[in-house]
Amino acid sequence: MRIILSNCPPDKADEIAGRLVDERHAACVNAIPGVRSTYRWKAKVEHDPETTLLVKTSAAALDRCVARLRELHPYEIPEIVVLTPDVAASFAPYVEWVRGETGAEGMPTGA
Repeated sequence: MRIILSNCPPDKADEIAGRLVDERHAACVNAIPGVRSTYRWKAKVEHDPETTLLVKTSAAALDRCVARLRELHPYEIPEIVVLTPDVAASFAPYVEWVRGETGAEGMPTGA
């Protein structure tokens, strides 16, 4: 089993969750409302309300689940973090963004 963590706009959470489950990319999606995210985007610090999605899927369905989540998600670079011991399984552009924003560009892979 794999768990994917993704934050999205509150008005998109039910649609994304429903499509992932209905299309059998995920067995279950928990939508946790009321999250307030603070992040830097395009040289500006943003503060936005979001809903956290915890997507439960199988290892075999992981790639297609991530691909579908990317299609459904409205963000240019959606947060798609696969919760496994291997950071390489996480959505690479998001990991690179995190590394860039934390000054960790020179850190070894897996950091």
